Amino acid sequence: MLTRRSLIAAAAAGPSLAAVASEAQSQDAIPGGGAPALPAKADFAHMALTYLDAGATHPMPLGAQAAVEAYLREKTLDGSARPMRVGGQESEMIAAFGTLVGASPDELCIVQSTTMGENLALLALGLPQAGGRIVTDALHFFGSFYTYGEMGRAGMDVVTLPLEADGRIAMDKMAQAINDQTKLVAISHVSTVNGFEHDLKAVCDLAHAHGAYVFADIIHGAGTTPIDLRAAGVDFASSASYKWLMGDFGLAFFYVRKEVQEKLRRPWWGYHQVAKFQTHIYPHDTPGDTVADYEASDDAAGLFAMGAAPWTGVVQLNWSLAWLNRVGVETIQAWRQPMADAVQTELRARGYAPLTPLGSRTPLVAFSLKDARAKLSERLTSANIRLGLSQNRFRVSLAVFNDMNDVDRLLSVLPKAPPD
Repeated sequence: MLTRRSLIAAAAAGPSLAAVASEAQSQDAIPGGGAPALPAKADFAHMALTYLDAGATHPMPLGAQAAVEAYLREKTLDGSARPMRVGGQESEMIAAFGTLVGASPDELCIVQSTTMGENLALLALGLPQAGGRIVTDALHFFGSFYTYGEMGRAGMDVVTLPLEADGRIAMDKMAQAINDQTKLVAISHVSTVNGFEHDLKAVCDLAHAHGAYVFADIIHGAGTTPIDLRAAGVDFASSASYKWLMGDFGLAFFYVRKEVQEKLRRPWWGYHQVAKFQTHIYPHDTPGDTVADYEASDDAAGLFAMGAAPWTGVVQLNWSLAWLNRVGVETIQAWRQPMADAVQTELRARGYAPLTPLGSRTPLVAFSLKDARAKLSERLTSANIRLGLSQNRFRVSLAVFNDMNDVDRLLSVLPKAPPD
């Protein structure tokens, strides 16, 4: 499964990466049975194409598929099904995500999407009604441009930092933009546009020095890049699960730093926030002066939880997160780095305009190309290669099942010079 090029790259990168390549050939790929092998082709169905678009949506692992099928057998009351205790799996899933991103379970709750988490942070901070400044940047998720555009229309002072020529957001410009009127700094930890990675601690230190909070969209960082939310000081973060967490649509995580929780207002009310509940209106109830006595839990769920989690998503994600934690994000990052470097080096040499900074250690490598979709779509489709194609940009996503053969195939298909 390892090409000669990837083994040479592993040896050149040093003992740690060479060890990763060696271990990848010998370990088994079952959560609970040793570290899964990289590239993890055996853990996924045979793909009838070269898939380099996991940054859009990640294929489901076979083990996660089996977990969902087992749940569906139980759901249909199939006599062969074994009880699954999905409620217990939900708690395990939340803890596993916390392990992945450096958060405790009481700082996490389940929401529908990354964007829902971002909006809950705004509501809990009383924005836009409280006024003040929001600082964001051009590499934040483009769907959030709508959110902060509306914040601006509602009277807030919204500053969007520009994209620099080298594909980065300049920290000196961020330092200039954050002032004592700033209520929130909203960023993507790893940008969906080009894979640029913010230094979360540096951003948080800047914001906190002015009394501002930090929201981080971590959908492209969780499961791909080492994150420690608590150590960095991030106040709010959210991530859907259908990308690098290998889950599905409709299940996301929302993180709220413990020290921040007591300062927030509850933006809505739902039964899943409740820790203690006693009615006084039904036969045999204990008498009381109210319809019911209740108490919200003293954690993120007590502030923000709403509806029940999709249990198909829970059992699928519980398997996938265990798999990711067993492999280790550092191992995944080390494995894919030679592939990312090869894409960067070769396409830059051919004259393609890079969007991703050199030295980036995230799974996304992007280039700008006017009319990229029109110029490349037919060529890639004919070669049975899928990557991210936008109107004026293309993006390569490198997943745990990719190897240098996939990179070679892509490079052999892309034009030797940027097409006119």
